[in-house]
Amino acid sequence: MIDPKLEKRLKREMMSPYRGLRQFIYFGMGASGFIGGFICFCQLLAGRNVESTLPNLAIQVGLVILMVVLWKWELRGTQTEKQDY
Repeated sequence: MIDPKLEKRLKREMMSPYRGLRQFIYFGMGASGFIGGFICFCQLLAGRNVESTLPNLAIQVGLVILMVVLWKWELRGTQTEKQDY
């Protein structure tokens, strides 16, 4: 016989494999975008290469927003699965 807790955990993993890996990637990419955005923001404040720094800042901010949305989407899926069991 399998422990009921283990069985629930295995069923959750079967429903969405590699969730932990995806969350790690979301966190890592979001942190990278935040650091890059901070550096671009500091370059803008210093007035260096404004023409090239502004689009890079927009890309970094977009990356951070995308990772936050994906993270929340992942958590919402976790909550609905917990309600199913």
